[in-house]
Amino acid sequence: MTPPRRPIPKRPFRDSAIFYAGLAVVFVAIVGITGGDVVVAIPIALGCFLIATGYAWWKFRQRMRLEEERESR
Repeated sequence: MTPPRRPIPKRPFRDSAIFYAGLAVVFVAIVGITGGDVVVAIPIALGCFLIATGYAWWKFRQRMRLEEERESR
């Protein structure tokens, strides 16, 4: 038994980029508030943003291709 598939959002690439950018900003803010080294936190947040956004985009593209193949059958 698999859970029902949710529809792909209207703008999945933009939405995922905004979401992960927000998480990166929150991460840097928490590091700054807690007295951590913000200079170190920024590249870490940027790296996490790039990896997470890239992965999300890759998965959305895979899913879109799969749905296109199903529709063309």
